[in-house]
Amino acid sequence: MLRSQQQLLASSTTEEGRSTMASPPARSVSVADRALRGVADLIKLLPSGTVFLFQFLTPLVTNNGHCSTANKVLSGLLVALCGGFCAFSSFTDSYVGADGRVYYGVVTRRGLRTFSPDPDAPARDLSAYRLRAGDFVHAALSLLVFATIALLDADTVACLYPALEVSERTMMAVLPPVVGGAAGYVFMVFPNNRHGIGYQPTRATEDFERKY
Repeated sequence: MLRSQQQLLASSTTEEGRSTMASPPARSVSVADRALRGVADLIKLLPSGTVFLFQFLTPLVTNNGHCSTANKVLSGLLVALCGGFCAFSSFTDSYVGADGRVYYGVVTRRGLRTFSPDPDAPARDLSAYRLRAGDFVHAALSLLVFATIALLDADTVACLYPALEVSERTMMAVLPPVVGGAAGYVFMVFPNNRHGIGYQPTRATEDFERKY
């Protein structure tokens, strides 16, 4: 009887030890899930095509993180070009013409200057798309968000900022919620109603595509 009780006690102790050892990985997985979810929320704030191009070309130009001098130059150019385009997209807008086409253009102090001519443009009030102070705020925010995405990319960090490789896990856990919270506050103060290059189409565009 005593021997059976000792066996039961030993088995229960072993099971508790196994459950205790298995709990840290579950906790780390939850932290990783939150980090990835935060990164996904940040990507939604940027032009989708630019983020896809950056993620596609980064392993090529950085040689998967094993950079030579040429790789560092190419990686720096890629980050600068993608970041510049993210900021430039904040100064673009679009509308649906009478022919159903989507006309993109650059916002100016007088209104929207379209890239392609619209025959019905004289009948439309394009001054409503004029440049605003919030556009500069959104451009700066886009640069901040893209810089965060670049810092969270392992190949880019290994190529351009090797000293930050040690703190990469900390950045994954801290940067997305901090930058996401700051972006949410900025969008609350300066709402963004533009539908520029690389962003979701307007409601009128979606209705036209469903109709035709």
